Amino acid sequence: MASTDTSTAPLLIVEDDLALQKQIKWSLDSFESVTAADRESALLQQRRHQPAVVTMDLGLPPDPDSVSEGFKLLEQMLAYDPGVKVIVLTGQNDQANALRAVAIGAYDFLAKPFDPEVLRLTIERATRLAELQAENRRLQALAQPDALAGLITRDTEMLRISRLIERVSGSDATVLLLGESGTGKEVLAQAVHTASKRTGKFVAINCAAIPENLLESELFGYERGAFTGAAKTTPGKIESANGGTLMLDEIGDLPHSLQAKLLRFLQQRTIERLGGRQEIPVDVRVVGATHQDLKAQISDNRFREDLYYRLAEIVVNIPPLRSRNGDAVLLAHAFLRRFAQDNKRGSMSFSEDAIKAIELHPWPGNVRELLNAIKRASIMAETERLSCEDLGLPSPPAESEAERSDLDLRTVREAAERQAIVAALARANGSIVRASEILGVSRPTLYDLMKRLAIK
Repeated sequence: MASTDTSTAPLLIVEDDLALQKQIKWSLDSFESVTAADRESALLQQRRHQPAVVTMDLGLPPDPDSVSEGFKLLEQMLAYDPGVKVIVLTGQNDQANALRAVAIGAYDFLAKPFDPEVLRLTIERATRLAELQAENRRLQALAQPDALAGLITRDTEMLRISRLIERVSGSDATVLLLGESGTGKEVLAQAVHTASKRTGKFVAINCAAIPENLLESELFGYERGAFTGAAKTTPGKIESANGGTLMLDEIGDLPHSLQAKLLRFLQQRTIERLGGRQEIPVDVRVVGATHQDLKAQISDNRFREDLYYRLAEIVVNIPPLRSRNGDAVLLAHAFLRRFAQDNKRGSMSFSEDAIKAIELHPWPGNVRELLNAIKRASIMAETERLSCEDLGLPSPPAESEAERSDLDLRTVREAAERQAIVAALARANGSIVRASEILGVSRPTLYDLMKRLAIK
């Protein structure tokens, strides 16, 4: 986790000698600072305050004469935030360990006793560098198009898919998007193209929407005179996407007769137009999408197995809307804002019953069904506050006391804390010290939480 705001992040001073710790803090009174005397408290302070710069002594408890604890802390700090600038303070005859610390990732080192002005200057330089790097990351983010701007989600699985899309976009691997109709496959295909470095166009073709006798010419193009009515040479969709991305939507409906020709293109990266004899090289990224079960189609000999494996270099399974925790209401609010603005309806909102109905509805048509329902309601509703009736949804049953308590913040927080502590203790094999490190809290805090939550 990287530091985000270096201008407000305090300096972290890690020193087990409390007298020296106070002296360092006093000499650096122009900096806002926090202190720690051991590895455990230092990690806790780092998670709490996100410092951009840290000064630390390598000799820490339980054995200040050994540097193992200091090196362990340095590695853990850099693992948590690779951008943190750690200034190591060492003894006069400890240059070898100082150089080892720099090799691990420390920003700089100073020998004790150090000149306070030199330390101040080193911290200022480190702070300035951290600020420049943070600004550079911000400018790079602004310069790059937001590939996933069309994706609105807070669901854990969809966020994982978003990160996967960002990772694979830089490669030329063929991506296969699997999911029910209306789950947003084209939005993700567009994101693959936008996040890539390809300069060509994004071209999409729906294999199920074009008659079989026309689909081949749509995909591969045709030469003049190839058939009756072919008055001029016309490039196909594959050729039009040269240098860009081709989305083959509903590829599970691709006729068996065309599957062999598509497989040859994927293997050779060349095409022949209908009526032509010349092989045309094409550089295109292919993204396939379907709601069909392709493996079942392979078993029924309706889809070629070799074509499937050519398409399935990267497979992304998109969950239906009913499985995305909280996304239906999140999307509904976003769609309503958009359509209210488009239709000049002012500020529109949902009634409490409408929100509950949106949460409870299974949305078999997924995001597409939700979008159409909101669009229709924003046009037809007589008031600015949409009801269940406006959305065409049944009124939800009255909430029981137990259901209302599901959203009680204290209950939710205690359940989450209990789950996290139990998981950390299991991962640490019952070690309180290790569990507190995993959770980012001190041992006394963990003991207090365990006592309050009755965890033995």
